[in-house]
This record gives sequence, structure tokens and C-alpha cells, in this order.
Amino acid sequence: MNNQKQQKPTLSGQRFKTRKRDEKERFDPTQFQDCIIQGLNETGSDLEAVAKFLDASGAKLDYRRYAETLFDILVAAPGGTLADDMMHTDVCVFAAQEDLETMQAFAQVFNKLIRRYKYLEKGFEDEVKKLLLFLKGFSESERNKLAMLTGILLANGTLNASILNSLYNENLVKEGVSAAFAVKLFKSWINEKDINAVAASLRKVNMDNRLMELFPANKQSLEHFTKYFTDAGLKELSEYVRNQQCIGARKELQKELQEQMSRGDPFKDIILYVKEEMKKNNISEQTVIGIIWSSVMSTVEWNKKEELVAEQAIKHLKQYSPLLAAFTTQGQSELTLLLKIQEYCYDNIHFMKAFQKIVVLFYKAEVLSEEPILKWYKDAHLAKGKSVFLEQMKKFVEWLKNAEEESESETEEGD
Repeated sequence: MNNQKQQKPTLSGQRFKTRKRDEKERFDPTQFQDCIIQGLNETGSDLEAVAKFLDASGAKLDYRRYAETLFDILVAAPGGTLADDMMHTDVCVFAAQEDLETMQAFAQVFNKLIRRYKYLEKGFEDEVKKLLLFLKGFSESERNKLAMLTGILLANGTLNASILNSLYNENLVKEGVSAAFAVKLFKSWINEKDINAVAASLRKVNMDNRLMELFPANKQSLEHFTKYFTDAGLKELSEYVRNQQCIGARKELQKELQEQMSRGDPFKDIILYVKEEMKKNNISEQTVIGIIWSSVMSTVEWNKKEELVAEQAIKHLKQYSPLLAAFTTQGQSELTLLLKIQEYCYDNIHFMKAFQKIVVLFYKAEVLSEEPILKWYKDAHLAKGKSVFLEQMKKFVEWLKNAEEESESETEEGD
């Protein structure tokens, strides 16, 4: 009996010790590191085997608790944030070859791991944000690999573009690390997708207008950005940022125009302001005439009755004719205005019958001339409401043609 009583604690203690050892392996950070590194070393350089090992290990090891340690090992071991006295492995991003194909293979390892263990998604994003903040501590080759990998993971949706916020760190920007890293990152991102997909991802996190901040304040100009990234082989990114700047400038121009009109500023002042903005932001006259038209039309509360709105429109537009005329000095600008008028009259049903009256007013006020009107009528009109508008314009166009023929005849007789 005594022997039996003595054996029970021994068996119970043995079970307790075994459980303790299992828990130590599961919860102790050093044990966790050793298990991961040993497993990686056993896979060799076979990244498919690495992915299978990581998939299976998640059931035995506490990935949730040690996500940071896991990603430190996969990205930066040896070195990085790991201690010098621990086991090392060459199966990591920083020890791999510096080429796109190898980084694509590593991206697959991370994709499979995060798809299998969704709770690692947040930890991985935090890891990448941290790594980006410590870029100065890595070699140029390590930064290049990390940039390529990050671009690929952004392209396939494993990472959110908000991680790029880390690149706006003042010290990284000041020393040119952010811009150099961005070159490699955007090259691999655009290689996987295209500039439109990249732009969409940036827009989602309100970062489409912040790329200029990759440079110090004294270099945040469109000219510097365009030259830097074009020289680096990223012309499409340069053009995208240029377009973003133009869109921003156009929005600002329209906002200011509407404010000046509502204040009743003299046309000469408005014209001077618009011309300065055109020159400063490289905005074409065709673009400006569209902005002025929409600004002019948005300053009025239009009558809802069709029979009254035409009279109201003519009175209003007659007042603004000198402003419009200042920006229809080219045939193409006149044609642009005609198309804007057509579109507006079609989209606003009460204006359907006012189209011809507006065009005749602008002809008399020398905002529009014969040639663009005839071209619009012949083959340059939009499909929107064309049968209605062409019918409205028929008699006026015939009159223009006759007047043009009479003018040519008089010229010939004079000769």
C-alpha cells in the first residue's frame, strides 16, 4: 500500500514535468526561436518546404504570442533585431539572393503563412512598419531586398499601403533613404500590377497626394520628383504624380474662381489670376475653358421651368461672355466649350431647348467663331442628344455657310 501511494505522486509528477516542458517549448521565447530556426535549417533552401514547415508548426508553436519573433527570423536572421548569441539561419530574406524572382518566392512563403493563420496579418503589418523605420540599420543590399519584397506584397494585397507611412520618417527622408527605397519598392509593385492598380491602392489610404514627402521640404517640387523617378526608370510614377498635381491645381482653380465670381471681382482681375495659374501649373486653355464654364453655370439657382430657364441663361451668360472670350483664343478651346455646352444642356433637361440660343449668343459675343461651330455640326459633336441639338442648329449652320460663301465671293470680286 505504501509503495502504491509513493508511486502515484511519481507518475503524477512525471506527467506534470512533461506538460511543463511542452509549455516551455510553446511559450518560452528562446525555445520558440530555436524551434523555428532549427526547422528552417532542416528545410535547406527549398522555400516550398519552408512554407510547409511553417504551416505545420503553427499547430504546435504559439505564433500569436511570438509573431514579431517569427517575422524577425524570416526577414532579418542572422542579424537584424535578433540577439548575437542565439542560433542563426540563412533561410531568411536578408540572406537570400538580391533578385526579383527570389523575392517573389519569399512573398509566396508569407502569403501562405498569413492565409493559413489570418491572425498574423496585423502582426506582419506591424513588423514591416518597424523594419521600414529601421532601414538605416540595414545594408543597401538588405534594403533592396526588403523593398522588392514589400512591393510584391503590396501588389498581391498581403500588405496595406498604409505601411508606407513609415517612409515619411524625418531622418529617413533627410538622408535620402526613403526615396531610394521607394524606387525599388515601386518598381517591383508596378512590375506585379500596373500604375493604375498602384494608384488605386494609394488612394484608398489617402496617400496618393503625399509621394512628394519622400523628399526633404527644400526638394518637394514636381520638377525634382519627376527627374528623380524618371531617371530611376519610373516614368509612369512621375507622370502619375504630375497628373495628381494638375488635378489638385484644377480643383483649387475652380474653387478660387467660384469665390471670385461670388464676390463680383472685376473680370480683368479674374483673367489675370487664371492666366497666372495656367502658367504656374501648366494648365491648357482647353482645360481652363471647361473650368470657367462649369464655374459660371454653378453660380446661379436655375429656374425649374423650361420656358423661363433659356431667358435666364442668356441674360446670365451675356454678362460672363467677356470672361469666356478671354479663354477661347484657339479653335480647339472653342470646340471644347461647344462640347461642354452640349453636355450641360443634355444632362440638365430644362436646358435642352436652350442649346442653340446659347451658341448664337456666344457667336455674337465673339466667344465662338464660324469654323469650330461648323466642325462641331459636321463631325465633332457628342452622341448625347445629338439629334435634338443638330436639328436646333440646322438653320443657324445654313446661315453661317451662306454667310461664309458670300464673304468668299466678295473677297474674290475684290481681288
